[in-house]
Amino acid sequence: MGTALVETPLPQISPLAGEPIERADAERLAGVLKALADPARLRLLSLIQSAPEGEACVCDLTAPLGLSQPTVSHHLRILTEAGLLNRDKRGVWAYYSLVPSAIATVAELLTPPRKRATKKAR
Repeated sequence: MGTALVETPLPQISPLAGEPIERADAERLAGVLKALADPARLRLLSLIQSAPEGEACVCDLTAPLGLSQPTVSHHLRILTEAGLLNRDKRGVWAYYSLVPSAIATVAELLTPPRKRATKKAR
């Protein structure tokens, strides 16, 4: 399958863990959160996640977003570089799918430790 162009891995320690997060870890996490902090990108993740095969071609994403193909491609590139999407080139088209572990890691990092313990106990 395709690859996620992860420039730097996500930090292993949560900013909510009760100890200070290192500057480099904070910068990496902020980069991923910046990628998520755009309505079009959040919609892209949702559209790709809900696609029948769990993947979508850029050609299938322009109409639902009401954005041009270059703009959608730009947003997809940012999400891919943040490590949130895989990109699989097939001929002239690129197909995108979520990186489940990346989404789960972001959720875990933003969940306070006490809430994590409660979730795992259920």
